[in-house]
Amino acid sequence: MKQTYTVVVVPERDGRYSVTVPALNDCATFGESLPEALSMAEEAILAYLDGLQALGKPPPPDLQAVTIDLGKAPEASVYRLTVEEEMPVA
Repeated sequence: MKQTYTVVVVPERDGRYSVTVPALNDCATFGESLPEALSMAEEAILAYLDGLQALGKPPPPDLQAVTIDLGKAPEASVYRLTVEEEMPVA
């Protein structure tokens, strides 16, 4: 099953990028580069969805609007990632 989620990427002072997935409570990761951060976000989303599946819960829908708290960051980028969950073998 394919799911698409909005992710917020914020550059950190140390050069890394932190990523949050607002629709998935406490789903966050980081990467040393933007491509790595987005790849790590995909992995984090899949792990989150696997956890929900193990609990018998459906994946939540993406949010229609996202509020971004920049904190001390000068900017943030918003992306939409589509991931595909592997179906369990029956």
